[in-house]
Amino acid sequence: MLSLLIPWSLHKTKWSGLKQNTVVGPAQPVVAAVGQDIVLPCHLEPAANASEMTVEWTRPDLEPRFVYVWRDGVELESKKHPVYEGRTSVFSDELKHGNISLKLSRVRISDEGRYRCFIPDVGDSSVQLIPGAVSSPFIVRIERSSSGHVVLQCESTGWYPEPEVFWLDGEGNLLSAGPTETVRGPDDLYTVSSRVTVEKRHSNSFTCRVQQNHTNQTRETLIHVSGLDCSYYKLEANCRHFDRIRLSCFELIRS
Repeated sequence: MLSLLIPWSLHKTKWSGLKQNTVVGPAQPVVAAVGQDIVLPCHLEPAANASEMTVEWTRPDLEPRFVYVWRDGVELESKKHPVYEGRTSVFSDELKHGNISLKLSRVRISDEGRYRCFIPDVGDSSVQLIPGAVSSPFIVRIERSSSGHVVLQCESTGWYPEPEVFWLDGEGNLLSAGPTETVRGPDDLYTVSSRVTVEKRHSNSFTCRVQQNHTNQTRETLIHVSGLDCSYYKLEANCRHFDRIRLSCFELIRS
């Protein structure tokens, strides 16, 4: 009878020892620039040697779901989803210190999602990855409306996730603008365009600001209108390739 109890006692002690450790991930989403390398943090707390444990990184929305698998001291490349081949790894020298973070190379927009860091008999933790892409806005059109007001159009290409566009006057006050036009390209990046009508009661300086709150990214460009009461009916300029352009009634400054 005693011989039957001893193995159970040993197994329970080992299992309880493992359960004292906790798999810990970040409390906030991880934001990564498209094309760059990123680390999804995950570690054992308190620190313990994970080099002989099984470490699994998965994305539940994929099939197969495995992003990276470490077992018996080696990586199981055959388990990995094809889109992550050659792009995921762990810090093998740091496993003995309980660092089971995942390095993801050349981040893609399609990498967006929730990742699960898991060690059997110990626990798991999840981390949300948000890829981001940004681009500076530029003024694509300056014209005078039939009512005599000046109309400015701002555009920015190559954003992810979808950003917002705001217009501000020289004092930093928000201006009422028309609805933002948004186009998502075949590369999944967004192009946004916005128009605003300015009047003599406004200051002569205006800012087009494009921002993405999830990735905490903001880009803006400044335009100085030197003559709101100019008699010209219509003025146009494509300013994509100019740092500074001077027209009869307008002076444009790219940020």
